[in-house]
Amino acid sequence: MGDVSVSILILTYNEEVNIGHCLDSVAWSDDIVVLDSHSTDRTGEVALAAGARLVRREFDHYAGQRTFGLTQIAFRYPWVLMLDADERVPEALREEMVKVVAAVDSGVTLLQLRRRDHLFGKWIRGSSGYPTWFGRLARVGHVRVERPINEEYHTDGRIERLHHALEHYPFNKGFSEWIRKHDRYSTMEAELIVAGWRQPIEWTGLVSRDPARRRKQLKALLYRVPGRPLIMFLSLYLLRGGVLEGRAGLTFSLLRAWYEFMIDCKTRELRRRVAGQSL
Repeated sequence: MGDVSVSILILTYNEEVNIGHCLDSVAWSDDIVVLDSHSTDRTGEVALAAGARLVRREFDHYAGQRTFGLTQIAFRYPWVLMLDADERVPEALREEMVKVVAAVDSGVTLLQLRRRDHLFGKWIRGSSGYPTWFGRLARVGHVRVERPINEEYHTDGRIERLHHALEHYPFNKGFSEWIRKHDRYSTMEAELIVAGWRQPIEWTGLVSRDPARRRKQLKALLYRVPGRPLIMFLSLYLLRGGVLEGRAGLTFSLLRAWYEFMIDCKTRELRRRVAGQSL
């Protein structure tokens, strides 16, 4: 496979269903760390059996976990690929990563990737809102992670993008687990909205060449627009083409709209509590 120059950091909590497949997809790296939030299933056992290093840390939030990984864990290589257990690295992406990190100059410190979400055995390109760019391949010492959920990646150097995408299987643990997870996510998002609602929108960010900055400002704007859950559904199902993806497209579009609706409900709830009002 040639010289391997990428370390791997995988966040886990009770990922026995997923971790084996994720580890198999990065078996080409000889430096894999599983950062586990004290799983109660066989996640740690599977990781150790696959030859990964296992580090345990009490979960605070996603930015906290990734920051701990990037700053407190010693890696063999200067580049670290950050993964979730339900993600896979296809061979084409592996080849591209190894080639790019060997060729880029020292001024490049963050490489962005896309994800291909799967449901019912198919890639749901339209209803998932593909492509969304994530800063996942970081040069150690040059990247910081902010925002507790749906993290933001900031760097002191240049950002470039990779052509090939991660494969993402968000429903491998079942719909119930997806709903439980996004129930937690919606609470965290509502808390952030209430805490930062009065922050002004950076209008120039809406036309920025940086997709992460555009997404952040678009999100801030949309959270002020009435009927956002309906807008989300119509955007994913009709404008993005989820209607062409059959049951999978309809299902995911509805679930995303439900998630946005829960954020709105919890935001109103928190504001009323802050004001001393009942629901």
